[in-house]
Amino acid sequence: MTVVETVLARVPAPLRAVLIKHRELLKFAIVGGTTFLIDNGIWYLLKLTVLESKPITAKAIAIIVATIASYVLNREWSFRTRGGRERHHEAALFFLISAGGVVINLIPPYVSRYVFDLEVPHVSRLVQEVADFASGSIIGMLLAMFFRFWGFKKWVFPDELGRRRRGDDLTEEGSAKEDEADTEELGRELGHA
Repeated sequence: MTVVETVLARVPAPLRAVLIKHRELLKFAIVGGTTFLIDNGIWYLLKLTVLESKPITAKAIAIIVATIASYVLNREWSFRTRGGRERHHEAALFFLISAGGVVINLIPPYVSRYVFDLEVPHVSRLVQEVADFASGSIIGMLLAMFFRFWGFKKWVFPDELGRRRRGDDLTEEGSAKEDEADTEELGRELGHA
């Protein structure tokens, strides 16, 4: 039994059905949480050491490293049944959408630091760090996350290519039948069908 199956076995049936129905979004959120930790770990490591005077550069480097991890995890786990493009084409689209996400992610901390002057010596070190975290790791990350999820589903890992790759029916009815079959199969595996 996989980790996901073990966790789902402990979730109440009504919530389990919702989680299974929205499994791509759930997986995307888990990948996002993982890359959130990577991003912030690298950002704070850099901005509190070698790039202390360049917090936006430190954030950009951290986002790039987290984006590479995100590509691997999303391709191999979150959207593994989607896509179907040649890998180099898919990767180019992924990193193009992610570049848009990087720009979106950097706008709030840039505004915080250089428009609102929420940096030392204008404010205390604590206020600066709280403002950096709120603007870069919460607001910027959430805006970028919504943009990326939409872009990845629409262009990088489109459903119709995934269905073609698997040889499944492309109709709405085929899609609904596939989702229903996946839910029933997982339920049987968990002993709850």
